[in-house]
Amino acid sequence: MKHRTLAVLLAGAGLVSAGSTYAWSLNPVEWFTKTVSAVTTSAPRATPAPAATSFVPVAPASAPDYRAIFQRFGPAVVGITVEGSMPVARERSPELENDPFFRFYRGLPVPPMPRGETPLHGQGSGFVVSDDGLILTNAHVVRDARTVTVKLADRREFEARVLGVDPATDVAVLRIDASGLTTVQLGDPAQLEVGDYVLAIGSPFGFEQSATSGIVSAKGRALPGDTYVPFIQTDVAVNPGNSGGPLFDANGRVVGINSQIYSRTGGYQGLSFAVPIDVAVRVKDQILATGSVRHARLGVTVQELNQGLAESFKLDRPDGALVSDVAPGSPAEKAGLRAGDVVLALNGKHIERSGDLAALVAKASPGDRVTLDVMRQGKRERLAAVLAESPAAGGTKTAPKASEEHSEHRLGVAVRPLAPQEREATRLGNGLVVEGVSGAAERAGIEPGDVIVSVNGKPVDSVEALRALVDGDARQLALLVQRGEVRIFVPVRLG
Repeated sequence: MKHRTLAVLLAGAGLVSAGSTYAWSLNPVEWFTKTVSAVTTSAPRATPAPAATSFVPVAPASAPDYRAIFQRFGPAVVGITVEGSMPVARERSPELENDPFFRFYRGLPVPPMPRGETPLHGQGSGFVVSDDGLILTNAHVVRDARTVTVKLADRREFEARVLGVDPATDVAVLRIDASGLTTVQLGDPAQLEVGDYVLAIGSPFGFEQSATSGIVSAKGRALPGDTYVPFIQTDVAVNPGNSGGPLFDANGRVVGINSQIYSRTGGYQGLSFAVPIDVAVRVKDQILATGSVRHARLGVTVQELNQGLAESFKLDRPDGALVSDVAPGSPAEKAGLRAGDVVLALNGKHIERSGDLAALVAKASPGDRVTLDVMRQGKRERLAAVLAESPAAGGTKTAPKASEEHSEHRLGVAVRPLAPQEREATRLGNGLVVEGVSGAAERAGIEPGDVIVSVNGKPVDSVEALRALVDGDARQLALLVQRGEVRIFVPVRLG
């Protein structure tokens, strides 16, 4: 049987306009056997006898006032657009030749593959946590971005400075030069329960200030490849562009940052995941205090228990984290942990699933001393360990400084004056024909063949005139461009 691949997608567009997505794929057989094998392969547990009186759930008097939440805190939600670049293949790959969509165009003229780097555009969401311009979003939204622009609900735009990113938790901290902003109020994810109402606000597919609602589907969800985040799972509709936006509880307090979705299509299919806000706040506080983020490390590889494994290790039920490997020289090895141990508690906190251990270690700091309750060959033991710093932790990335290029190179166009016959055909008295485009102009959508008629309302009829208008401290230009029979203004943000 051929298994379809289940894609784990980051909900934000990230840097994806060149046709790529930030995604990684999983073999569903491999993943689901780790996470639900207790359901699919184990013997059923004994069902306790029903109580004498049946339980009748009482519905809440009314649903949350989503209208009030949106009106109060919607202005604190921002849209984020990023610009960057990525290397591209210099030759067309055999995989592309065999792609069914490429074969559809076989025999038709195909432009040459670009060389070097190609510009990328992406978008996501974020939210204001202090009125002096501090913003939280996802790390993958601003990763590798050259410039980051924040658009407020009132449509004002600011260039943001990336104070730091933490890929391990997918949290980034931005700052804009603004004051008196509307801010969100932070809640406590520990108070959430499965079935509670939640609301997301963001910019799915670029549709700004969009609200979607649902319920909490699960808590403390560990995702493949992630070791630091006990995700909040919801059924809230989250799509590309929602990444980095807030997840509100029924009281209008932010309990998470929308981060990921499971999907076979690239769009929402009922499974959304948010980073708990307490995890994000710890990251934010470290970035503001030190400019970097440190994560604790125990140094074990663990797996989920099922009923069969539980019986093998003489456990009454499949609770705990089964240690399958211990890293040499790690705190776990120094503490005496061995493969085959089942960690039942850390600092007295019960571990039900393997992901609980990672979540508890993630809340600790390097250098913390912890106690581990383990089951070893049917006997319960207590071990002590001093957590180390994760080698993946350390410095944070920040956005590079803008280019200091000038003249038409700053704009990114190669131009020439209109020829007499072109003036007659276009009926233009002035203008410059674009022959080559790159940089800021290419990112704005200027194309070869366009005619630049004016810049910021001032006509241009020579390269010198264009250079004079582009030089200076201006960061934003409005180019009046004629393309065929259509004349439009194109906003260009200079690097």
